[in-house]
Amino acid sequence: MQFARGPSTIKLGDLEVRRLGFGAMRLPGPGVWGEPADPDQARAVLRRAVELGVQLIDTAWYYGPEVANRLIAEALHPYPDDLVIATKLGAYRSPDKGWHSHHRPEDLRAGIDKDLAGLRKEQLQVVHLRWMPGIPVPFLEALDALIAEQVRGRIRHIALSNVTVEQLELAQARTPIVAVQNMYVAAGEAPRIGPTSSHPDGAAMLAACEARGIAFLPFFPLAMGALGKPDSALAADAARLGCTTAQAAIASLLARSPVMLPIPGTSKLAHLEENIRAADIAF
Repeated sequence: MQFARGPSTIKLGDLEVRRLGFGAMRLPGPGVWGEPADPDQARAVLRRAVELGVQLIDTAWYYGPEVANRLIAEALHPYPDDLVIATKLGAYRSPDKGWHSHHRPEDLRAGIDKDLAGLRKEQLQVVHLRWMPGIPVPFLEALDALIAEQVRGRIRHIALSNVTVEQLELAQARTPIVAVQNMYVAAGEAPRIGPTSSHPDGAAMLAACEARGIAFLPFFPLAMGALGKPDSALAADAARLGCTTAQAAIASLLARSPVMLPIPGTSKLAHLEENIRAADIAF
């Protein structure tokens, strides 16, 4: 994997990975629920991602639930020494396919149990605490539960997801934070994202991560909406560069900041290879 712009790697604590990862959220069936239509292709996508130089896979036990982790283990265990698997805690799926808070200390410990078992690991390398508005558990209480698990040796590094800059500051006063995963959507040469009721301001968090030298993982990086339309600025950039709009979006993110670590996901081999080639594009 070559990088046309910016550094090719970034550190998450003492772990160094290439600056283009893979998100496992799309590996299960529709709605991130159940088995994929083609499990063999899902495993092939994972193996090919590693062959193409991906060193970070982002997953969670509740993807499926427990489907994405199992596919990762089936495809890649025993894992390459340079592969980092990052997980997320803070949600669970109900039988009606809903998403719910899972932030009590006992919930977080149970989630670690599931990640360790599903991934066939003795320690989780990077664990994101995924936050949402209206959670009935204090933020620092949930964070302290992860710190306790880190002391036990079950977590190597702690990261955050869907948090505000203020929450990052609170967390950093408690423990080292190696990465933040927030929504940030590509938009041509000037990616833009605005805060909503459920997603904090991605631009503000990117600036905070840059100031601290912390990896920033944009989730839903290709949720382009109007930006993907034929008459959009991003489509014009893609035409100028001779690439797809998705590739232009990824290339724009990589060029936007040296701490940016996109994790686009897919269940298709062709789409995976297209995404990886975006690192070659000089946006």
